[in-house]
Amino acid sequence: MPDYEYYDPGYPELLIENFNRQKTMRWIGAQLTDLRPGYAEVTLPWREEFTQQSRSVHGGILTTIGDNAGGYAAWTLEPNDANMLAVEFKINLLGEAKGDPIIARGNVVKHGRSLSISRIDIFSVEDGLEKLCAIMQQTLMCIRAD
Repeated sequence: MPDYEYYDPGYPELLIENFNRQKTMRWIGAQLTDLRPGYAEVTLPWREEFTQQSRSVHGGILTTIGDNAGGYAAWTLEPNDANMLAVEFKINLLGEAKGDPIIARGNVVKHGRSLSISRIDIFSVEDGLEKLCAIMQQTLMCIRAD
């Protein structure tokens, strides 16, 4: 991945505060557990309410945390008055997500003035080992205040 720098060095705290204001993330118990320029990690504890009939975490839940991981990774490279919105994404579900926790790691692949591309790897931690259960690619649009 490219070697990025924060647009604003004081920005991580603002993004963490922003993430923590998301009611959906609070509701499902997701946390922003790592944030660096061009990178974000979202961790979700396994809960039975997230599962489908096979007791695997539902793909919609995986997509939700993946969307946030990719979005916040891209947001680290933007001015603090900007906003990031996903305009497209694709997810491939590779296997069951039955472990605890579930971890989504977003990396910016291409950063542009108006559009950025993130790749997200989603893991299920089972018996202390990370198992790749989904990969996602996302296009994000930066909306600047100017």
